[in-house]
Amino acid sequence: MSGDGDQVADLQVGMRLNHVPVEPGTPAGPTGPAGPKGPMGPFVPGGSGDFASTPAQKKAAAGTIETELEPNTKKAAEHADADTGTAQKGFEGWETAAGLKKVADTWDQQVKNLMGRLAAEKTALRGASGLFARNDTGIGNQFLATPSKLNGL
Repeated sequence: MSGDGDQVADLQVGMRLNHVPVEPGTPAGPTGPAGPKGPMGPFVPGGSGDFASTPAQKKAAAGTIETELEPNTKKAAEHADADTGTAQKGFEGWETAAGLKKVADTWDQQVKNLMGRLAAEKTALRGASGLFARNDTGIGNQFLATPSKLNGL
């Protein structure tokens, strides 16, 4: 069955994409939600064991997105657009020019999506500092606003 081969190939790609390098001497252990170690956060072998990061770390990460990732992504996209435009002109009148235009349009949409994700991550990092405290306070206020039938016992 050709479908089985495709599934195996997809699984192998997924395994490579989700691979977490293990330091020498560290037991590999199972990965994923059911195992004691997973691919992210405190579950990375040798990780800190908690999800904590300081507001300064969040601010620095947001700054990196703003000063490095966003401008460099934009610059790379502009460079690709210029080179693809030149190639399109060189193949004018050929089907290759139409193919290059389609590729360029797809690239531009992907860049737009990536820039949106980067902006969203930057905003989330900058807003995350007080998120847990505000959440705890809000939940506490909900409990105070709704009297329990157990209060009078």
